[in-house]
Amino acid sequence: MKNINWQNIRLIVILFVMVFLYSFSTHRNAKRAVKNITISFYGGEENLFITHEMVNNLLKQNLGGTLTIKKEEVDLKSLETALNNHKMIEKCEIFSTIDGSLNANITQKTPIVRYVSGNTMYYLDNKGYKIPLSENFSARVPIIMGTLEEKDMGKYMILCNEIYKDDFLKKNITGIKILPSGNVIMTNRNYDYKIIFGKPVYVEKKLKNYKAFFQHAVKDTLIKNYKEVNVMFTEQVVCKK
Repeated sequence: MKNINWQNIRLIVILFVMVFLYSFSTHRNAKRAVKNITISFYGGEENLFITHEMVNNLLKQNLGGTLTIKKEEVDLKSLETALNNHKMIEKCEIFSTIDGSLNANITQKTPIVRYVSGNTMYYLDNKGYKIPLSENFSARVPIIMGTLEEKDMGKYMILCNEIYKDDFLKKNITGIKILPSGNVIMTNRNYDYKIIFGKPVYVEKKLKNYKAFFQHAVKDTLIKNYKEVNVMFTEQVVCKK
């Protein structure tokens, strides 16, 4: 009679117990009801275009109108898709914990300009996507006016992005007007002169020239007398009084 290999039997029993316990805990966990929802915003709780209440309502709508639901019935992927489709949300990550909590981590879209044309007003993010105005917060960003065609969006967004990512330009430039010709005229915060930018080409060079002009001219009291500052020509800045 062969000797019984008790070592192998112990391993089989241990494996069986582990599988049983895992299956039992997984089944029990799935049967738990969602206790609460925790909503967090990346970047802090200030300057929120979309509130906790709005996110909570979106989740509730996509959970069949109730927050009293078993964890096994929650489709996390569908919830993420629903929230990611919201015009104010850049990205959403949703996960559940063992204790029955549903967690939503929200990254809201960041407006870089505010488009105004008659009664039409909305923000644009760095990719040119529209963001509706919010009753909760108003972003202090340049106002862009004029005809902004979809086919031309890319080149004007390059200009807007360059302004937004530069601390000086973001504070200094208050308005961007697109003329029917496609040329751009900008306004600044502290003085009455217009910045004649021209077509949105050689953007970095033109903005660099403007910054150099401003840093030099601000030391001169004559800057208050300028009516136009022309940076259309990449090799020089032409001023008119």
